[in-house]
Amino acid sequence: MVFLQAAGAQAASQTGMGSFWVMIILLFGVMYLFMIRPQRKQQKELEKFRSELKKGDRVVTAGGIYGVVDEIKDRSVLIKVDGEVKLRVDKNSIVRDYSDSQQQ
Repeated sequence: MVFLQAAGAQAASQTGMGSFWVMIILLFGVMYLFMIRPQRKQQKELEKFRSELKKGDRVVTAGGIYGVVDEIKDRSVLIKVDGEVKLRVDKNSIVRDYSDSQQQ
């Protein structure tokens, strides 16, 4: 009798562990769909934008500096900020472009 009770408890324990692993796998699947996948897509779009920069593009840096691309090198970009003021920034610090319709 004791042996049957122990076998039944072990079977219930294994069933509980199986549903636990299913829930963990589902949790990781949901996290991938709603967090990791969109972040990767956004990162690829940003890399594409940075690789397609050209002279005359209006850009914004990560620090919030607005400027116009004047020169592009392998790892850096020279942006014209105001008049003849130019800043050399790392290419990775450029986060987006802006158009005349967004400018105030």
